[in-house]
Amino acid sequence: MPPGEMIAAAREFLESIRKRRTVRDFSPDPIPDEVLTLAIEAANLAPSGANMQPWKFVVVKDPALKKRIRLAAEEEEFENYNGRMPDEWLRALAPLQTDWHKEFLEIAPALIVVFKEDYGIDPEDGHHVTHYYVNESVGIACGFLLAALNAAGLATLTHTPSPMGFLRDLLGRPRNEKAYVLIPVGYAAEGCQVPDIEKKSVDEVMIVK
Repeated sequence: MPPGEMIAAAREFLESIRKRRTVRDFSPDPIPDEVLTLAIEAANLAPSGANMQPWKFVVVKDPALKKRIRLAAEEEEFENYNGRMPDEWLRALAPLQTDWHKEFLEIAPALIVVFKEDYGIDPEDGHHVTHYYVNESVGIACGFLLAALNAAGLATLTHTPSPMGFLRDLLGRPRNEKAYVLIPVGYAAEGCQVPDIEKKSVDEVMIVK
């Protein structure tokens, strides 16, 4: 690709991703199933340690199951906001105006629960297969996923209720998997508002030697 085209392509992607914002007010309107499939297919192409691809993406659309996830998440988050979180963490969250109520888990038309596989299980004899750089690999895949959903015009939230063991139990996942992040996906609700925040400039984060 000639340098001019490279710069134009990079700038186009930058302008697209610049519009991405974390959203907590979702419309309940359904979204195309194929978009979710294509976005997860893109995430599945992420690089991973030794190409072990230590991830699973569980898509939840059933209203009853979303409600159970919400109630379980709120139970954990209530404890977090009322004793588990240190004051410093609560002060850092204050500008975002978040609390333990997580109604978006029930309103968003789809939830994508990303699980990391701490180790694989050989389908033939059941022995454990070592995975490498699991957190790094799954983190990169989630970045691909968020970018793909944003490119399709969908809003997302990276939600990490802590602890997240309830997600493995509710979704019937095996013991070698741990929930990594819970991503509500949908259209932003009409009149949706987001916190007035700023990102660091490229000069603050890019060091050239």
